[in-house]
Amino acid sequence: MPTPLQNKVFDELKVGDSATITKTLTKQDIEIFAVVTGDINPAHLDESFAKKDIFKKIVGHGMWGGTLISTILGTILPGPGTIYLEQTLKFLKPIGVDDKVSITVTVKEKIEVGNRARLSCTCINQLGQEVMTGEALVIVPTQKIS
Repeated sequence: MPTPLQNKVFDELKVGDSATITKTLTKQDIEIFAVVTGDINPAHLDESFAKKDIFKKIVGHGMWGGTLISTILGTILPGPGTIYLEQTLKFLKPIGVDDKVSITVTVKEKIEVGNRARLSCTCINQLGQEVMTGEALVIVPTQKIS
């Protein structure tokens, strides 16, 4: 049975708190992401095009990794009720089909005014390589939600 969602409220949140999810990118993920977003760049969908492109293979959409950060923020840390305000991202390496990535967000700073938190975000592939880094600013809930 899945664990019910439960947030960490501002008063419970501590600098250094972190959460990680791991996901393997599939061709189906890329196709669904393309349909949902409308981003049908052939680098993501067309093998013959991708073989001639910079990475020489089909790669996932950069923002696919960004959405996994959003998943953590909205479901785990801080969790339900979190309001996303800002996100910076650096794309360091492509994520290809069958790459297994672990995305971690870590509380870097608590900001009392407005119950905000700044979180560092990292994405590491199965080879231990950083493929994406960034930082998020969120409003942290003040009431428990589960």
